[in-house]
Amino acid sequence: MLSYRHAFHAGNHADVLKHFILVQLIRHLQQKDNPFWYIDSHAGAGLYALDTGYAAKLAEHVDGIDRLWSHSDLPAPLAEYVGLVRTLNPDGKLRNYPGSPWIANQLLRDQDRLSLFELHSRDSQLLQENFRAAGRRVTVHASDGFAGLKALLPPPPRRALVLIDPAYEDKQDYRRVPQTLAEGLKRFATGIYAIWYPQLPEKHGRTTVQRNESKQLPEKLKTLAVKNWLHVRLTVGTPAADAFGMYGSGMFIINPPWTLAETLQQVMPYLVQALGQDAGAGFVVEQAVD
Repeated sequence: MLSYRHAFHAGNHADVLKHFILVQLIRHLQQKDNPFWYIDSHAGAGLYALDTGYAAKLAEHVDGIDRLWSHSDLPAPLAEYVGLVRTLNPDGKLRNYPGSPWIANQLLRDQDRLSLFELHSRDSQLLQENFRAAGRRVTVHASDGFAGLKALLPPPPRRALVLIDPAYEDKQDYRRVPQTLAEGLKRFATGIYAIWYPQLPEKHGRTTVQRNESKQLPEKLKTLAVKNWLHVRLTVGTPAADAFGMYGSGMFIINPPWTLAETLQQVMPYLVQALGQDAGAGFVVEQAVD
């Protein structure tokens, strides 16, 4: 489906989780001088205005980045992430929000490369416009990231961070994610793969529960032929009685930095307190280590 526009959801609680973890993964790769690639399967437009257009219609950032904006006691990993958002808002008023490609581009070094996929025609055009000044270091592909990823692996430097975060509006995405990862791991087993997924509700009779596909996805990813993985889930509240809206999200990371689990154990309680909407808020961190 090509109706999804990330601008509607820019800066929400799921972006907070995804983007602060993204910063941690990039910082880990930068501990070595060797170059690496950042590959984004569903890059979106790259930059978003929060006070006009699509983002202003739903204003999901109010329950996301807005809740961290004025905090002076942020844990260091969150402070770095929020600091990157501040560079887009130099007057201190939160009007603009960076997508994953923009965050990566701000952090990556001259020797590193970005390869960005976006299938939605308008967002792909915006992505190209937003990164026109970045030069040859950034390649934008107006194509399907699931299919395109295969041709890029393994990347020439044999080091890469691959972010896979489709909209999941099309339920086939739940099938394509593990399938794409299985194929990617055959080509490039040592890469870092970060997979985002939503927690979505659905009705079972009179009861509202987590949508089965989103509940099963991390369990399917655990069965892949990998020895090291980390799974973190942030729930910001109780699923709505009308089964509408995302009430949490998760990140599943293959070949994570060994320090990331400890970082999450320190940061996630803060996020639950800052972003939690009711007694249903909470988090889970689990991992497998060879």
